[in-house]
This record gives sequence, structure tokens and C-alpha cells, in this order.
Amino acid sequence: MKILVLNGSPKREASDTMHMTRAFLEGMNDVERQEVELLSVIDQKIAFCTGCLGCMRNGGRCVHHDDMDTILEKILHSDLLLFSFPLYCYGMPAPLKALIDRTLPLSSIAMRKVGDHYEHVGQRDFSGLRYLMISGCGFPNRENNFEPAVMQFRRMFGGDATVIAVAQAPMFGVPEAKPVTAPFLETVREAGREYAKSGMISERVMEKLRTPMIPQEIYAQIVNSQVN
Repeated sequence: MKILVLNGSPKREASDTMHMTRAFLEGMNDVERQEVELLSVIDQKIAFCTGCLGCMRNGGRCVHHDDMDTILEKILHSDLLLFSFPLYCYGMPAPLKALIDRTLPLSSIAMRKVGDHYEHVGQRDFSGLRYLMISGCGFPNRENNFEPAVMQFRRMFGGDATVIAVAQAPMFGVPEAKPVTAPFLETVREAGREYAKSGMISERVMEKLRTPMIPQEIYAQIVNSQVN
């Protein structure tokens, strides 16, 4: 499987979320060797979409000519898009949102009704693509934090798009927390193995991923104790 990882963190490989992404990919590789390409979005030259909609009328040619020309081709030649990003203001970081906005050339002005809403008709065939989101946040709990990002992701890529959303993510970068982070990352790796086999993650594993690594109150106390 050809996997394009879009790392939306400005911290690049040092991203707390990337600990989970690496573990997930290791799990997929346990089943079968995957062809993985990692793009740190912060390093790409991506101009902001101006909303001129010219690309939707002229066969997908954007007025900007930057790294998105190549990125769009990478997307179209991938089997799985894996979005890895930390939660910023209950959504994705700005560089990754700019990339998403610039995927507009894949669609046309024409619309069609799908279920209870309308979608633009594609100008290119990306019907075989699968989408997966891995996101971490620094809050003690995932509830009432990830919902906006998850809703946007599933509206863009389908209600069945796979989402792994994990609170307490800064712990992954703390060596002293390894007694609790290592078992959690092993669960993420198990999720990767399941996904490689079936394209899904079992409810049993998802429930473990939804469970905080340490009690919320203790996590909050630890974070607050470090505030000067």
C-alpha cells in the first residue's frame, strides 16, 4: 500500500502526535511492508487559496504554481492519506489547513447530491483513496475537544474515515512517562496491524485508545505544577 503521511505539526518529526503515527505505521508494517512517504507540511511552499475558483473551471489549473502541484499528484497516486497533526484551537494547524484548501483543483464547479448534502463533482479520479486521521492534544481528556476537528475531517472524507484522537499527547515526549506511554503506543501499533489486515480498527482497540493514559485530574495537576 502506498501511504502518504501529511505531518501537520510545525515541530516536524518532534511532534508528540508523530509518536503515535510511527507506532501505527510500525503495526501496519508488521503485517505487510508498506510504501510510506512522509511530508512535513511546514516545509512545503503552499500559498493560500484565494477562492477565485479558476481551478474548478479550467481543468484543475491553479493560479499558484508551488509545491501543491507535486503534492496533488502524490495524493492521486496514493492508496491512503494519513493526516497526522496536533490539535490547534480545536482544529488542524494552519499549514495543513492551507494544504487542504489547495486540493480544490481536484473538484469541479458542478455539484451532486450525496445523501442529505451536496458535493462537488471531481475532476480527477480519487475514488480509491482511503483517509485516516491521527491527532493528539495536550488536554487531560478527549471529550469536548476533538469534536470540531473530527466533524470537519469526516465531512471532507466521509463518515467512515478512521480517526484516532488521543489526549495527554505531550506525555509521549517525556522519558519518565514511558511506563504508561509504552503500553499505549503498543495499542496504537495493534491498531495499525488491524487496519493493515481489514481496513478497520476494532471497537475493543478503539476503546483502549479512548482511555486516558493516567487519570485526568493527575495529569492536570502535573501540568499545572510546571507553571511558573
